[in-house]
Amino acid sequence: MLDKVALIGGSSHPALSKQISEILGIPLTDTLITRFSDGEIRVQINESVREKRVFIIQSLCNPANDHIMETLLLADAAKRASAKEVNLVLPYYAYARQDRKDQPRVPISAKVLANLIESVGADRVIAVDLHAEQIQGFFNIPVEHITAIPLFAEYLRNQNLQDLVIVSPDAGGAKRASKLAKKLGAEIAIIYKMRPRPNAVEVFDVIGNVEGKNCVIVDDIVDTAGTLVAAADMLLSKGAKSVRACITHGVLSGPAVERINNSKLSELVITDTIPTDDKDIKVKKVLPMAPTIAEVIRRVVEGKPLSILFE
Repeated sequence: MLDKVALIGGSSHPALSKQISEILGIPLTDTLITRFSDGEIRVQINESVREKRVFIIQSLCNPANDHIMETLLLADAAKRASAKEVNLVLPYYAYARQDRKDQPRVPISAKVLANLIESVGADRVIAVDLHAEQIQGFFNIPVEHITAIPLFAEYLRNQNLQDLVIVSPDAGGAKRASKLAKKLGAEIAIIYKMRPRPNAVEVFDVIGNVEGKNCVIVDDIVDTAGTLVAAADMLLSKGAKSVRACITHGVLSGPAVERINNSKLSELVITDTIPTDDKDIKVKKVLPMAPTIAEVIRRVVEGKPLSILFE
C-alpha cells in the first residue's frame, strides 16, 4: 500500500524528513521551495502525486510564520495536483500555547491556524504532544495526536534511577506526568506556580514528596527555560537528590541555552521534533521521533490502530 504514498519534506527539518523517508523506504518527492525576489515563498512539486496519499512533513518551528505559509502552499499544490489525500505531519504545532482566550481582546491563535490548515483542503493532521489536547477539537478533520512519553519512559528505564519522582511543572501538565509515572511505577509531584506575563514565571511550591528523590520534570515545551530552571532550583531546595527534564519540543529561544548551562539540571532530554544541532547545551540528550512518526504514517496508510503504540 505504501507505493501509493508520496512523502514531501518541508524546509524546516530536512534531517527528520530524510529519516522518516529511509525508515519507510519511500524516497522524498522532488520539490522546489524557493523565494521570489520580494521574499514571497514559492513551491512546486516536481513529480506526479495524482491519486496518491500525500504526507507533508513540516515542523512549524522558528521562523514559524514562514514554515506555516510554506506548508499551506505545499498542501494547496498537492490538492490541485489531484492528490487523493493530503496529510500534514506537524511534529511541532506552532501557536499551540495560545489555545484559549485568557485575557480580554486576544485571539485564539491555535484555532486560527487550524482554520488555515482546513482551508487548503488538508484531510488529516499528525501532531506530536500538542500543548493542550483540546486543540484536536479545533479541527473538523482527523487529528492523530501522538506522544513522546513512551520514548522518555524507555530512556529513563535504561538509566536505572532509584527513588524516582515525575514532576509536572504546573497543574495543567499533571496528566502528562501521570502517564509517564505510571509507565515507570514512579511517584508524582506537581509544582504550583503563577505566570505574571508571557515567558516569565514565579515558582511557589511543590505538592508531593521530593526529598532525597531523583526528580524528572516532564513537559511539552522548553522555550526560554525560565520555568524549567526555576523549577529545578526549587526542587533542589526542597531536598531533591537530582533534577533532570524530559521535554518533547526544544524551542530553546532567547536566553535558554545560557540558563540551562548555568543551571543545576543533571540532564535535559528532548526529542528532535525541532532541530537543535546549533544549541550547545552541555547536558542535552536528543531522542529520535522519526521511528514513531514513520510507524504512525504506516499504520494510517494500512488502516491499523495507533493506540497500541502509546499504551
